[in-house]
Amino acid sequence: MTVKIDVKGPIISNDEQWIYDLFEMDATSPNKVSQMLADANGQDVVVSISSEGGYVESGSQIYTDLKSYEGQVTTEIKSLAASAASVIAMAGDKIRISPTAQIMIHNASMGTQGDHRSMEQASDLLKVIDRSIVNAYVIKTGKAEEELLSMMAKETWMNAQDALEHGFVDEIMFMDKALRVTASSYKSIMLPQQVINNLRNSGIKNEKKQVLSKEDIKEMFAEFKTEILNELHNNQSNKSEPEISSQPVKNSVIANLFLNL
Repeated sequence: MTVKIDVKGPIISNDEQWIYDLFEMDATSPNKVSQMLADANGQDVVVSISSEGGYVESGSQIYTDLKSYEGQVTTEIKSLAASAASVIAMAGDKIRISPTAQIMIHNASMGTQGDHRSMEQASDLLKVIDRSIVNAYVIKTGKAEEELLSMMAKETWMNAQDALEHGFVDEIMFMDKALRVTASSYKSIMLPQQVINNLRNSGIKNEKKQVLSKEDIKEMFAEFKTEILNELHNNQSNKSEPEISSQPVKNSVIANLFLNL
């Protein structure tokens, strides 16, 4: 049996959970998720995420608990996984996103006061936090740390297709035909997808005016196989760049550290 875990509303600290519960407001704390994982007792879990983010520390703890869980973890982004919630989403063994959902990543922010030394200290702390957060994205996407830090600095919003192409998710939910992302180097001899599609949908007729079968097509092109492969190999070898293609301290300072929209 699969157990569902909801991550809804702001990502908060454990000692704030009762306040949100009192007002019957959606919110998610580390203890809340930890208890649900304990109740799941190793069964597969689906983590449904609809959250604008919140405390960095809490998001990190939830991410770690999910990554450490002994069962299969699937994270599903239903509407929004922003900020700290995007870090939580990266904990899934499989990550899925609704075609209408979004992911947002950005730098950590905080409120502080004091003289220039306090400002410098806060700046240094935020830089450390950013380099901690980015590890979750590096592990999932395989992208370079500096590229992801640049995306965070620009406050990057991704729709479902963007998230798939950048490697933040594994699939888009409800798609009849799964969208696939392929990475091929200059040594690749993969046929272009357009060629494959054209052959699948071709209206080529034989002498009896019947649609040719795959076996007929194979027989027709068998004698040209070597020539085609050699040409593809030569074309790919002439490319100079790899090609990517896609189809279809616990103190007041830490307590006030947010990933805010």
